[in-house]
Amino acid sequence: MDEMGRIAAFAVVAALCAVVVRKQVPELSMVLVILGGAMILGRALYALTGVRAMLDTLREAAGLSPAVVAPVIKTAGVAILTRFAAELCRDAKEGGLASFVETAGAAIALFLALPLMQTVLSLLTELL
Repeated sequence: MDEMGRIAAFAVVAALCAVVVRKQVPELSMVLVILGGAMILGRALYALTGVRAMLDTLREAAGLSPAVVAPVIKTAGVAILTRFAAELCRDAKEGGLASFVETAGAAIALFLALPLMQTVLSLLTELL
């Protein structure tokens, strides 16, 4: 909870700085937003290290192979990056580019999920 409070405060300060600078130098405003977003994303990724450790513990307890859990983690990463990139494109008034980023993210997420689908299919065939 404390970490989210810090992230929210940082985001508000970065947004206010970007709004003030946008009137004089719009390009610098976009750079501020990108840097602020990168800092926030870095803090969020740091928080996810604990989640990764817990997923590894659960995977070992359930006796699952890393090939089952890895696609889920990769797909979540793709979703986060896709959202981040698409919102940056929208902030730059490039809605069409944002749509392409979202489509590419969906395609890559589907591709990353293929090994998981293959594993599920092989488990189903073994059960039958």
